[in-house]
Amino acid sequence: MGQGDGETISAITDPGLPKEEDVRRSITAALWHTGQALSRRRRASPSHWIGFVLLLEICVPLTCWAQVDPSKRQLLQFGYNQPLEGHGPLAAYAFYYLNQPQFMRPDLTLRLAVAPTYLDSELGVSHAVGPQTDLGVGLAGGGFADSYAEVRAGRFLQSESFDGHSGKLSASLYHRFNPQQRIPLNGVLRGRLEYTAYSRSGDTADNFVLPPNHATVYMHTGLRWGGRAPVLLPAVAMELSAWYDGQYRSAHGAYGLHSDRTLEADSHRFWGEALLAYTIPHLEHRFSLSLTVGTSLNPDRFSAYRLGGTLPLHSELYLGLPGYYYQEITARQFGLLSGSYAVPVDSAKHWRVTAFGSVADVDYLAGLQQPEHWHSGVGAGIDYTSPRQVWKIVLAFAHGFNAMRHGEHGAQSIVVLVQYDFEARQHQAYPSSEPILEPERSRGLERGLERFFGR
Repeated sequence: MGQGDGETISAITDPGLPKEEDVRRSITAALWHTGQALSRRRRASPSHWIGFVLLLEICVPLTCWAQVDPSKRQLLQFGYNQPLEGHGPLAAYAFYYLNQPQFMRPDLTLRLAVAPTYLDSELGVSHAVGPQTDLGVGLAGGGFADSYAEVRAGRFLQSESFDGHSGKLSASLYHRFNPQQRIPLNGVLRGRLEYTAYSRSGDTADNFVLPPNHATVYMHTGLRWGGRAPVLLPAVAMELSAWYDGQYRSAHGAYGLHSDRTLEADSHRFWGEALLAYTIPHLEHRFSLSLTVGTSLNPDRFSAYRLGGTLPLHSELYLGLPGYYYQEITARQFGLLSGSYAVPVDSAKHWRVTAFGSVADVDYLAGLQQPEHWHSGVGAGIDYTSPRQVWKIVLAFAHGFNAMRHGEHGAQSIVVLVQYDFEARQHQAYPSSEPILEPERSRGLERGLERFFGR
């Protein structure tokens, strides 16, 4: 299982918040009015644009408690990509995810992710450093999490790939800057100490020199407005975020075949993301759109951005390219635009036909260049959500237009994603995809917004 650097963002349950159906209706009304203003070929009045922004700030159901997730979650996650051309690195994850609020004490929250050979945990303490600042102490480690697969010009080079094993200790501060607002603005500051040891896999070449085992000090900080739950196919999510990640290693230098590559002493990454996911009420059409951009200083193979594959929960920084091998493209900087749209095909709206795609412009890491800087991929398939939202299953076919295979462009893969929700199994069916709002109805907000937008 790939480990993300970030914390979980999740909505809380607040009896004063409106039902998600009412929230969706209000957002749809604002979108409709703005579209009508534009379609009449006149500039939308300031009240339309201000109202739309205010509506997002009031209504998007992403209210958080400064990053320590207060919602109980028990999930089984599985993802797998099977390439249909060539032989790529293993592209899969399987893990059990637990978030347990009020763990032993009311102010403690335990987050735990358990994979077959790896464990990642964090104990969160609410209001530890002030009324709006939470503390998290993390412990993680196990086998194969830091393994490296060399993919160059569409070829998976097993002779230059190797295993990596690590242990990590971290401390994080999560601060909420706007406690009076519905959409949270959170600051994150994390320090992490990690020790990584490398070993040969069964196919590593005898003359390939492994990088040195080393300790790494990580510094991670950023701002996130909004957020998304750590689930498959969220019904509603919105995020604007900016991040910095610094790595400082105790050992560095040349390795590989005849010292042809370098482990840098320090590397730095800067990236930002904009995301919107929404489910249109009544129609239950679900769409998402995201834009991610990133750059780096002193990147190497372990700190560069790696794009490719369709494994949305493999790590927090998801850089998917349908049809490509997992992490096929290695970039020092990039821009990635992704989108999806799903339409129900049955009256109960449990089955959907879905289409998705991504396009990326990349500046390659030295030594891993390809002839073109543009990459794109699309996919289509079906997804199923059980009546009580216990099961979510996605089966899709993906095509990578610019993926290189045997000197030519074009590659296909099969995508399988599965989520099992233990908590949903113990409750009645949710009113929508995420149980993030109380089922109490609030007509006052809807009427006020209708009056504001003049409907």
